[in-house]
Amino acid sequence: MPMPFSILADTFEKLERVTARTQMLLYLVELFKKTPPEVIDKVVYFLQGKLWPDWKGLPELGVGEKLLIKAAAISLHVSEQQVEQLAKRLGDIGRAIEMIKAERTRKAPAPGLLAFIKRQDGSTVGLTVEKVYDTLAKIAQAQGEGSREIKLKLLAGLLAEASPKEAKYIARFVEGKLRLGVGDATIMEALAVVYAGSASMRNIVERAYNLRADLGLVAKILATKGVDELKHIKPEVGIPIRPMLAERLNDAAEILRKLGGKALVEYKYDGERAQIHKKGDKIWIFSRRLENITYMYPDVVEMARKGIKANEAIVEGEIVAIDPETGELRPFQVLMHRRRKHDIHLVLSEIPVAVYLFDTVYVDGEDLTVKPLPKRHEMLEKIIEPSERWQLAKGIVTDSPEELETFFLKAIEDGAEGVMAKAIHDRSIYQAGARGWLWIKYKRDYKSEMSDTVDLVVIGALYGKGRRGGKFGALLMAAYDPETDTFKSVCKVGSGFTDEDLERLDDILRPYIRDHKPARVDSQMKPDVWVEPALVAEIIGAELTLSPIHTCCYGWVRKGAGISIRFPRFIRWRPDKGPEDATTTKELYEMYLKQLRKVKETA
Repeated sequence: MPMPFSILADTFEKLERVTARTQMLLYLVELFKKTPPEVIDKVVYFLQGKLWPDWKGLPELGVGEKLLIKAAAISLHVSEQQVEQLAKRLGDIGRAIEMIKAERTRKAPAPGLLAFIKRQDGSTVGLTVEKVYDTLAKIAQAQGEGSREIKLKLLAGLLAEASPKEAKYIARFVEGKLRLGVGDATIMEALAVVYAGSASMRNIVERAYNLRADLGLVAKILATKGVDELKHIKPEVGIPIRPMLAERLNDAAEILRKLGGKALVEYKYDGERAQIHKKGDKIWIFSRRLENITYMYPDVVEMARKGIKANEAIVEGEIVAIDPETGELRPFQVLMHRRRKHDIHLVLSEIPVAVYLFDTVYVDGEDLTVKPLPKRHEMLEKIIEPSERWQLAKGIVTDSPEELETFFLKAIEDGAEGVMAKAIHDRSIYQAGARGWLWIKYKRDYKSEMSDTVDLVVIGALYGKGRRGGKFGALLMAAYDPETDTFKSVCKVGSGFTDEDLERLDDILRPYIRDHKPARVDSQMKPDVWVEPALVAEIIGAELTLSPIHTCCYGWVRKGAGISIRFPRFIRWRPDKGPEDATTTKELYEMYLKQLRKVKETA
């Protein structure tokens, strides 16, 4: 049976207003119980605010604000100026469309609203999830000459057929401002409750998602074939795997103790982590955020074709910019100039790269994620044909803290960020999408008393004073707590920004500003505006300290206090990281304890 889009719109409205994650979960469970299994994938994509996974490299909707306003005006039989003025006053095109449409519907129902689909029992259903999704997909795929008119006609027709509430959420989806605040973890938990019988089964759903980074696909397999089918999912070439993540420490002896006394220690390069897939002559390259970045690296594509001897393989490495004259490593920021989508060949000679490989998770039909690191590394060495710019990451196996420390200093001297220490015992499997003590990063920033930078998520913004008056002058930052799937406040940062950074803040934040605290944000401090957790920034500070107002690790060290950063300073944006990739509360807790021990030792 077709699924009315009104069910989805009603759920969107509830999610938009909710302030507690537990209530958000209940609404999703209620939604999935009403969803036919054959359309569960489309419903999940809508909840994620996308038509398909980013890694597929399929076209985006390609509908700008002007085209959306024009389509709305046509569907509503009003002037574009009327839509634009109301949208500007409300700060929301979707809400403006809803208001105009509701008013006109009260006066005379639009013909489109009478276009119902007959059910088998004789009842009717209006716009369906399938029709909305398929129409939006056609809009995205309209390319080339005449595509603008096609997009306009399709969108105007969809908005005309929609109810006022449905039109609001269709417009917000098109604009990329659905404002739901639903995280993948919450969606997976709801799927587990409905289709696997218990929230405790989320780990099975999550593992499948980690190996097949397509939550819509995973949901459809679960809904149509059952949870046992998910247990047998393996990596597939061309579909990215969510990367394994590391904890952090800054003491060589403690690192080795955590890893069982002995470890593989490799350079941690300051580049772009890449997952490289090969199937015959076909090559895909995915970023740590699972974006298809193959277009950025035609030179790496050729390296992979020649340098991977297996017919099918998935390998991981770091793509690093190098100086074309000296061959020395260059910083991450230089590499980001490759993100231009046009004329990429013009920068190949200006910004050449080298690839340093450190893992493999799949080779010719064999799932290596369940194998310990030594077995994976042995396979990596077997299938790689090294060359000057395509080679294994520099590394050693050691059980000596002194040797690890010396190797760390050599890595810094050679232009790396530090080192990655990795467990090599029998339990050192590849934990896709997980952060744990099998991998530990050891890096240092010598320009600060704080031993390392951290990656924090923007959850709010505050207006500046004086020269910054009337503009955003500071950001409220948070760490990610994977246990509760929430973002807990750490500090307010207002220094380190250039004048250009401050000028751009309004544009950067605007798509994510909310009129209430997002459901996954945990903060006692109230900013001038709330921001949906989406943007990650690298932050440094003088030291970690206890705070009565910040919720990160609240009560872990001392009752009534959380962990904060003293004198925080903005370093750079991290577009290569998603909010769930940010520094975790547990990591900050470990960093604080380490700092505390150092203070006691020097007292």
